[in-house]
Amino acid sequence: MSAPPGINEGHSTTRPPLFNENYYSWRKARMNDFLTTEDHERWTIVNQGPLIPIKQNIQSEIVPKDPSGFVAVDIRMMDKNANAKKILICGLGSDEYNKISMCSNAKQIWDALQIAQEGTNQVKRSRIELLMRNCKFFSMKESEPIRI
Repeated sequence: MSAPPGINEGHSTTRPPLFNENYYSWRKARMNDFLTTEDHERWTIVNQGPLIPIKQNIQSEIVPKDPSGFVAVDIRMMDKNANAKKILICGLGSDEYNKISMCSNAKQIWDALQIAQEGTNQVKRSRIELLMRNCKFFSMKESEPIRI
């Protein structure tokens, strides 16, 4: 994981790291640090998804709470999701924002950016297999000169 050359964003404690698709793994690690610095629950919300306030209805089914039934803890967790979402969005340019504009919570944004940059597990496996195959059949072509 290398950092982008000539970082021009500085190392601000109040501004999230800027998105750079060429150095996604670097930004991913910095964003994790940025989100957890002040509030560890924020990273949990990004990683596991937001808390959706639920209740048990008369038929003993678990259903989402009506906003009129929210308690302070529900509102606090919803605020943390909104804050995490804002932080993730602040470092994005217009192209990246278009990829996540339909996401409704921080986890969806994080997952969409991760899939756009790293691909799915199947794509990752395909890339590894292709690289292994290329390595296995690596050889010098007759038209290639030996350079010292």
